[in-house]
Amino acid sequence: MFVTWITGAIWVLVIPLVANLMGVFCNYNPIIRFGRLFLKKAPSTYIPEDAQQQKFNASIASFCLSGGLLGYLLNWQVVGHIFTAMVAVASSVAIAGFCIGCFLYFQLKQWQYRRSLKKSF
Repeated sequence: MFVTWITGAIWVLVIPLVANLMGVFCNYNPIIRFGRLFLKKAPSTYIPEDAQQQKFNASIASFCLSGGLLGYLLNWQVVGHIFTAMVAVASSVAIAGFCIGCFLYFQLKQWQYRRSLKKSF
């Protein structure tokens, strides 16, 4: 995102977009696979994350990256900046320890549960 903002090279957005889409549709994210090379402990010692939640987060990121890419391709700079800023903010906040996608996923599951209770009566 930052490279696109500074240089105007919108093709850079394709890299995380394709990686996220591969994770959502093929259960394979090349960036995550590459990152595994730098793990210090055995992979089995790390606490695994919920795959469904990871796909949800990747879907949100893919949607925002697609919106940003489309905005830039159509010369709608403001739209491109807004969508890519959402990804940048979510990534930055996640590094700080709060996952916006996880929070949204939890809220969605709570809403579905409450809705199922209403239907059962």
